[in-house]
Amino acid sequence: MFAEVRARRWVAGLGLAALPLLAACSGAGAQDGPGADRPAGQGASPSAEPAKVELTTNLAKPRQVAVDQVVEVGARNGTLTSVQVRTGKGRKLAGELDGETWTATGRLEPGTTYHVKAVAERGADGRSMRSATTFRTADLSLDEQTYASVAPLQGETVGVGMPVVVSFDIPVQNKKAFEKHMSVTSSPQQKGSWHWMSDTEAHWRPAKYWQPGTDVSVDVDVNSVPAGNGIYGQESRKVDFTVGDAVISKVDMASHQMKTFINGELAKTTPITTGKPGFTTRSGVKVIMEKFDSKRMNSETIGIDPSSAEGYDLNNVQWAMRVTSSGEFLHSAPWSVGSQGYANVSHGCTGMSPENAKWLYDLSKRGDVVEYTGSDRPMTVDNGYGDWNLPFQEYAAGSALG
Repeated sequence: MFAEVRARRWVAGLGLAALPLLAACSGAGAQDGPGADRPAGQGASPSAEPAKVELTTNLAKPRQVAVDQVVEVGARNGTLTSVQVRTGKGRKLAGELDGETWTATGRLEPGTTYHVKAVAERGADGRSMRSATTFRTADLSLDEQTYASVAPLQGETVGVGMPVVVSFDIPVQNKKAFEKHMSVTSSPQQKGSWHWMSDTEAHWRPAKYWQPGTDVSVDVDVNSVPAGNGIYGQESRKVDFTVGDAVISKVDMASHQMKTFINGELAKTTPITTGKPGFTTRSGVKVIMEKFDSKRMNSETIGIDPSSAEGYDLNNVQWAMRVTSSGEFLHSAPWSVGSQGYANVSHGCTGMSPENAKWLYDLSKRGDVVEYTGSDRPMTVDNGYGDWNLPFQEYAAGSALG
């Protein structure tokens, strides 16, 4: 249902009232003919005909209705008893009838014809009046609609640090309207908040890491919701996912060691190497965003000429797990095994032996947490899934609803 309902603008006779009203008698007494029951010789006097029931709508242009229009149907000289609004394919538009007015609670689809059937009872004689008509919503091009992509995916099992990520292909200016129609619920329920990273991306995270075993439902109910600048939500999305075991790795860049915990228990200590001077690895909370059993890594993607002294072009980097948008990974680094556990020699990634990298790769899933300490270069909230680098109160301040 729209949060803001426009003022009613009754337009009598539009659409519904324009068609002949087909009457079904109900409770009206029949007459034998003109002058019936009158004394002989007296002329018949015309009796007052009860006013006709007029069905009304608030559709000023019934052939070009905006998708954010809240459809209303009413009756003059009578009381509505039934209203149905359906598409040609039979899809019902939800609404509520309060006895005088039927108001849509569902939202319209663009470029769609709707059929209205209504029944009203005339108060004067109880006669039921029936009528039917149609209206059509305005077409919207793809450039006038924004589509929401949602992560995690339907049915995915993720780590305890995974935020809900909703990305829009066209910017959303009316963030308040959209956020009112976006919800995250979980079992067990956990406090959380939306945070708009930009006009095209909103994240939701709980106040603390997810509890392992949580079932989460995401409802992005933005179809036909105005996004601002003449843009509307294209389609609503629903996604259910599950939070798996708590796999949290703690990287100490000063000691060149990584400790991996599973549900709070230490599972492995791994010698690692991180970024050398000039390529310092960021300190802060990172989350595994994606995994590759093999990935090409080219220094050109981080602004380094591959032919320069610091350049590289590696075709088969194994067991790679991305933790920032800017290019930090955990991965197998057989070329630096001699430095792992002793020195930081990478270009910012976290390198480990092939055996250790394979162990972590097989254990890990999207949303697992990697906490880094030991450098003076901070992680930022907008670098990948950097949501945990703000205290929750500051994070919640990024909600459009305050």
